[in-house]
Amino acid sequence: MDRSATAAGGGPDDGARADGAGGRERPTGTPAPGDRAVARRLTAEIWIVLGLSLGKSAVYAVVSLVAKLTAGPPLAEQTTTLNPSRSPRPYLDLTYQLLSIGFALLPVALALYLLSAHGRSAVRRIGLDGARPWRDLGVGVGLAALIGIPGLGLYVVGRAIGITVEVQAAALNAAWWTVPVLILAALQNALLEEVIAVGYLMERLRELRWGTPAIIAASALLRGSYHLYQGWGAFVGNVVMGVVFAEYYRRRRRVMPLVVAHTTIDVVAFVGYALLPDAWLEAIGVT
Repeated sequence: MDRSATAAGGGPDDGARADGAGGRERPTGTPAPGDRAVARRLTAEIWIVLGLSLGKSAVYAVVSLVAKLTAGPPLAEQTTTLNPSRSPRPYLDLTYQLLSIGFALLPVALALYLLSAHGRSAVRRIGLDGARPWRDLGVGVGLAALIGIPGLGLYVVGRAIGITVEVQAAALNAAWWTVPVLILAALQNALLEEVIAVGYLMERLRELRWGTPAIIAASALLRGSYHLYQGWGAFVGNVVMGVVFAEYYRRRRRVMPLVVAHTTIDVVAFVGYALLPDAWLEAIGVT
């Protein structure tokens, strides 16, 4: 029968010793990883997470923009569609929509899992918890107004000067579940972008000892890059949004208000597009 190391007066078992940095155990004689090894591992992790999520979207967005620029018609005469229907059969379409939303959130789960190393709570670490619901709601709605109203103006200007494509924000077939699915899509976008482009990326770059301006620039440029499929105007607008959101996170270390703000902006865009009369949409150049 095995004897207890504790009963013998001891600490960890003979074959392992505690790693003081994280409370983990590793075999006796195994050296702790050096700073360079840790940095290489974190860098590889960042590329993997981005390659599975927003980085992949950024690459496709760049290719899409190049395709639009070389297609012949100017950007102002081209269209991109968000939230399209995936089947003419309503319940099959609903199934596809829900599956798409669910699988799109897996990189969020991965990022939170990686940030929770050594038993730390990732949601508390990046402020994705419900510790301050009313304050987060108020700040989120305020940020939505701060970003959303000028953003709409920038879209109109971009359309007028020909640097932004026409965006059809929702093209789902009309059904009882259309609005709920659009709200879920808005929440999915907010979680994916704010958790990864802000919370995860900024935390990891801080661990890699990047300077504050470089961290904010990386987060903002990533946000702008995966919107390039909408044209140069969307790129500029989202970079500005990225700077504001990254600076807020740097100061407050809370992602939840950013999720509220992003969800609010997208709900207004998606549901408004689906429900507003065509004449109203034409007035702002989004039909």
